[in-house]
Amino acid sequence: MKTKTAILVLFLSLIAMASYAQEKSKKQLREERKIEKEKQITSLVDSKAFVFIGRTALPQGFRTMDLTTNPNYVQFEPNKIKSEMPFFGTAYSGVAYGRDGGLNFEGSPQEFTVEKKKKAYQIETVVKGETDVFTLFLSVSFGGSATLTISSNNRSTISYNGEIRPIETKELK
Repeated sequence: MKTKTAILVLFLSLIAMASYAQEKSKKQLREERKIEKEKQITSLVDSKAFVFIGRTALPQGFRTMDLTTNPNYVQFEPNKIKSEMPFFGTAYSGVAYGRDGGLNFEGSPQEFTVEKKKKAYQIETVVKGETDVFTLFLSVSFGGSATLTISSNNRSTISYNGEIRPIETKELK
């Protein structure tokens, strides 16, 4: 009787271990999600077509500003870059007081370089607006978070923390 009980217990424990071994751990699931996110970010950066959405602004000499309630974006495409970002900082010559609310420009990039580093992609581009030349430096981590720095001739440099996303296409009905 003892041998039958021992065989039954052994058999049941083997079945339990086999079913447990097939389940993925939380760590494995997290790693798979991380790899999938890295593939998505690589695809976006390689296509040079994505949108940067800012969460915080880091102006020089001012406190950090929360942008979650302000609509803002910089849309990157190989032949066009469009910016609708708020500006907090010092404006120099060529900017009328109260007339221009932010870094709103659109133009063809004169340069568009993408370089893969150890922990992030480094993207640099130069865009000539109507009255100014803007240099955009974007650092995108493999997880999707990003830091955008915009420099211009007529304003102080400003940085934004946020993320990149695919460009949403709006279908007309």
